[in-house]
Amino acid sequence: MSELNPIPLILTAIGSVCATVALLGYYGYLHVAQPEDALLLSEFTMLKTVPGEDYKVALKPASQVAQCIDGVLVLFDLEQKGLSGVLVDPRKQAVHCTEGPAAPAAE
Repeated sequence: MSELNPIPLILTAIGSVCATVALLGYYGYLHVAQPEDALLLSEFTMLKTVPGEDYKVALKPASQVAQCIDGVLVLFDLEQKGLSGVLVDPRKQAVHCTEGPAAPAAE
């Protein structure tokens, strides 16, 4: 019995992985996140609405748009195309949303 030489198999596997990564990057399916791509939760503030009290917000809208996807609030950046993220609390728990009417406030 002759022994199988493993070097061509190893080189083929390494070449296949490199070619796959190169093609995914070329067609835009591979994105390496940069630190400047991140939106920090500390940049956002929740304004609590109290019945009978006025609150003021700027007329110009933010450069992010939120959408409810599979029950999770997802933010999309309008200035940096392709940048999106899930809104989380300080414990890294996703902020959930409902697609119907808002839940009644607790008394």
